[in-house]
Amino acid sequence: MSNVSKTFFSTASTSRTPNYEELREEHQIAVLGAPHSAAVASTVINVHSEVSVPDHVVWSLFNTLFMNWCCLGFVAFAYSVKARDRKMVGDVTGAQAYASTAKCLNICALIGSLLLTVVAIVVPARLIFHAISP
Repeated sequence: MSNVSKTFFSTASTSRTPNYEELREEHQIAVLGAPHSAAVASTVINVHSEVSVPDHVVWSLFNTLFMNWCCLGFVAFAYSVKARDRKMVGDVTGAQAYASTAKCLNICALIGSLLLTVVAIVVPARLIFHAISP
């Protein structure tokens, strides 16, 4: 294939017999087609990876058992279970919505429980301190 500038009918126009390389080159052009200078169209396939949606079940269970202020931990646990169910079905958008609600409820339950704990410690301590001091 050292002689690239030959045309397809180069051996037919001359009276000499073609050598092996010329025949091989003509065969490749006939089978593969002539080289094209046009742009090649390509197809792109986007493969979506698994989207990790945190469902906050463990956090909700902890808030249900230990910091269940106004039953927010239990409600958060219910939303976490709904988020896990949606994730198993394949509804990523629904799972994200339920997980977001569960996260907000868990944060509210945590803050409420911490504030209630601080108030439950500070108020009796202050009353005892005022009762002891003259």
